[in-house]
Amino acid sequence: MPKLKMYLKPSCTSCRKAKGLLLEVGAQLDEHDLGKNRLTAEQLDALIGTRNYLDFLNHRNEMYRLRKMKENPPTRAEALKLMAQEPNLIRRPIVIRGGQMVLGYDEEVLRKLAK
Repeated sequence: MPKLKMYLKPSCTSCRKAKGLLLEVGAQLDEHDLGKNRLTAEQLDALIGTRNYLDFLNHRNEMYRLRKMKENPPTRAEALKLMAQEPNLIRRPIVIRGGQMVLGYDEEVLRKLAK
C-alpha cells in the first residue's frame, strides 16, 4: 500500500473523515498538521504548483467570506501570504500520492488514490 502525504487539521471534520477512510482501506499516512506546523508562502506555492491557487482557498472560512474573496479573488501572492498567516483559510484535507492530489473530502476519489 502506498504512503500518502496528508495535510490536515485534527479538529477539521472533513480531515477526520478522510483520515478514517484512508486508514480503513489500509493506506499509510505521512501527516502534516497545518495548525502545529504552518506552511510558509513559499511551501504553499510549491505545493500548489501549476494548479489554480483559488481551489486551495477554504470557502467556508470566515476571512474568505468577510473579504468577499469569491467576488474579489486575491492575487496568487496575496492568497499565499494569507493562507500562510491563517491556516484555516487552506481548503483541507489535502492528500497527495505522487503527482495526484485530492482537495477536500471526496470519498470516491480518496478510495481511488489509496489503491
